Amino acid sequence: MRTAEIRRRWLDYFEQRDHTVVPSSSLISPDPSTLFVIAGMVPFIPYMLGQQTPPWQRATSVQKCVRTLDIEEVGKTTRHGTFFQMNGNFSFGDYFKEGAISYAWELVTGSQADGCYGFDPDKIWVTVYHDDDEAAALWKRIAGLPEERIQRRGKKDNYWTTGQPGPAGPCSEIYVDRGAQYGADGGPVVDEDRFLEIWNLVFMQYAIDDVRSKDEFRIVGDLKQKNIDTGMGLERVAYLLQGVDNLYEIDEVFPVITAAQELSGRRYGASRDDDVRMRVVADHVRSALMLIGDGISPSNEGRGYVLRRLLRRSVRAMRLLGVEDPALPHLFPASKDAMGQSYPELVTDFDRISRIAYAEEEAFRRTLVAGTTILDTAVAQIKRSGGLTLPGDQAFALHDTYGFPIDLTLEMAGEQGLTVDEKGFRELMTTQRERARADAKSKKGGQAASTAYRALREPGATDFTGYTELSTPSTVRGMLRDGAPVHAATEGDTVEVVLDRTPFYAESGGQDSDAGVITADGARLEVLDVQRPIKGLVVHTVRVVEGEITTGTDVLAQVDPEWRLGARQAHSGTHVVHAALREVLGPDALQAGSYNKPGYLRLDFAYNQALSPSARSEVEDVANRAIRKDLGVSWQYMSLPEAKAWGAIALFGETYDDQVRVVEIGGPWSRELCGGTHVDHSSQIGLIALTGESSVGSGSRRVEALVGLEAFHHLARERALVATLTDALKVRPEELPERVASVVARLRDAEKELAGLRQGRLLAGAGALADAAVVLGTTRTVAHDAGEVSSVDDLRALALDVRGRMGQDAAVVALGGIVKDRPVVLVATNAPARDSGLRAGALAKTAAAVLGGGGGGKDDIAQGGGTDVTLLPAALAAVRDTVVTAGGGR
Repeated sequence: MRTAEIRRRWLDYFEQRDHTVVPSSSLISPDPSTLFVIAGMVPFIPYMLGQQTPPWQRATSVQKCVRTLDIEEVGKTTRHGTFFQMNGNFSFGDYFKEGAISYAWELVTGSQADGCYGFDPDKIWVTVYHDDDEAAALWKRIAGLPEERIQRRGKKDNYWTTGQPGPAGPCSEIYVDRGAQYGADGGPVVDEDRFLEIWNLVFMQYAIDDVRSKDEFRIVGDLKQKNIDTGMGLERVAYLLQGVDNLYEIDEVFPVITAAQELSGRRYGASRDDDVRMRVVADHVRSALMLIGDGISPSNEGRGYVLRRLLRRSVRAMRLLGVEDPALPHLFPASKDAMGQSYPELVTDFDRISRIAYAEEEAFRRTLVAGTTILDTAVAQIKRSGGLTLPGDQAFALHDTYGFPIDLTLEMAGEQGLTVDEKGFRELMTTQRERARADAKSKKGGQAASTAYRALREPGATDFTGYTELSTPSTVRGMLRDGAPVHAATEGDTVEVVLDRTPFYAESGGQDSDAGVITADGARLEVLDVQRPIKGLVVHTVRVVEGEITTGTDVLAQVDPEWRLGARQAHSGTHVVHAALREVLGPDALQAGSYNKPGYLRLDFAYNQALSPSARSEVEDVANRAIRKDLGVSWQYMSLPEAKAWGAIALFGETYDDQVRVVEIGGPWSRELCGGTHVDHSSQIGLIALTGESSVGSGSRRVEALVGLEAFHHLARERALVATLTDALKVRPEELPERVASVVARLRDAEKELAGLRQGRLLAGAGALADAAVVLGTTRTVAHDAGEVSSVDDLRALALDVRGRMGQDAAVVALGGIVKDRPVVLVATNAPARDSGLRAGALAKTAAAVLGGGGGGKDDIAQGGGTDVTLLPAALAAVRDTVVTAGGGR
């Protein structure tokens, strides 16, 4: 049974039993403390926590998920994968244990002819929480399971919580016996490889607090409403029903392994190491395909870094399989074809997806070239010093700074006869991971997980009035200081304030938060920031400027009108620039992120190359012509499917409610999903001046612009600058570029001529310096301070010239100079000097140590430097002393 068919049967089964089919949400987590959706129930958490009223009593979904904590184990075991799909059915105050168990048993063991999965009932085992007699009795009555196939387990295995105070409950897991060839008999408590879990039924019925760990908490009572939350691993069911051994061999994954075999000429199943590499490729390519499909682009932080790591691990694994040429153009189409039946949007959007992936591979291939050069240099230095091991910190620097995989470092070092200090590398990696986990834990503790925020949200969502008014009477619902509730705040305090109604726009959708004040009798609060830490709750960070404010106080919330005007101009300007980019560059130049505040906007968009000056000018022209046309700006609410059918553009990476706000500027010319504040007509934007364009990663560019008065002031400053230059150069404005180019050309010619004269004068003294060489032992030595020189290259040329004039005797030339206010020492040695033990690299380090810097180089010529020019004489003296003690007297 194909995976897409298993998916279809799941949704059909529950839809026929009055469950609302809920489409999979984006892989991007709605919780700011986590990067991705990691479980099928994540989109339903607000209903389970009681933060929102569910729109249905029964629901079902097949949710896309990504987990990356065990990324290093992918391919090594048959259990670990990054992308997976979770089938779920949910009840909110409707059916409970009996209904969940009945549905599960029928779907798992019912005949395939009736739309079920057809597992052998005699192969099914279940586990229940150790004191859940009710669930055990239901399994006996409904499924007819004997006592020995119903096993009881403790909190660690069969109790579900969110990891924080809130809803919780026992669970019951369904297992399939794969047979004696997979392990020992005795059920899942004996062997979870033979007895494979496929479905977990969570009976959410209790409220807990005092949560200390997964199995340490206090049950405080029953929930007002009992809920059902289940999760079936789609890939696990697929490999059981398809008769293969693991998730890498199912129909949605194995085609990538087939493509990897064709590219590499190696056979899956012939070598354990190659099998691991092919499984890594199959998993990571599919995961990357799905992540890019949901709007994530490679970057050096957050979700983008995870995607970049997946793509680069894929490229690295293919290289270890012997494939040097670009591999993703062969692998991605195979994954697209395999996943397209379940996710048709991957097929329609494949041009964009593949362009991003292939650009990242090309960038990594360049990184591999650079990393190889760095590694080769390090290996050569270690060999010269007689070492046999590449230090762990160097391997870590290659991995962390240059993106050079440790497996590749091990392979290439081994080819050159060196080992790698893997222990030191792993220790540094562990330290980095622990730091990242601590940061994530800290972030999670300070944001959406806060019970204080949830308590303030319980009376209802904050009523946002800012679309129609800037001043709103309101009441203080509550206040927090350092995450803890407080009743009052006085002058000088900074606290978080929650109102029942507010005109203040909370930062979201790229738009910065509003500024303004909140006033009451005798109290004035300056609004510093406005955020939505959880859905539906607006939190104002304020400083009490005067008076005292208490919970329950009636207040007047007032947005600064000038700030809001600038914010509206900038946000509408962002939409206009986005539309202009698509008009000039093509429809694929889609927004990938933005930020705007009064007077300023920046917009990231998908594009593979820098904008030419003419393209940048055309974008600016199209945008300002749209402003001059005084296009109407309007918005309306509709369902998400209606908005997409209408052609509205959704920002990749954002999550949306079922009802969305669509903003139009000039009708279909600009039609986007957006919750921000906007002008009423495009002419109110005023003016847009593009000020910058740059790269922000593979396949992604960024434009920056000033808006309204800020744009006018920017152009006015440029006009004043042009006037100053035309006055100074005595030309008309239109003649300025040619005159400036002429002046710059003459200046460069003069600099070259001057540099030539300086170098000639410097080299003219080479003969005199050679003649003045001092014999130290058996070595002719020159130690000379040349004073200020134009460049290190001039000093190097002089040192080589002097060395060439020293004849066949052992000779050392040490020249000091000041280059751009910093001291430099160049050391050159000839072959007889090197034979006597005098090497330029060691002598340069001696000089650099005196100068307070670093140095080194080859045995025949090297340089050192520092920061204190007054120490040049002492540095040269140190070189002379070393010549005497290390080689001069031999």
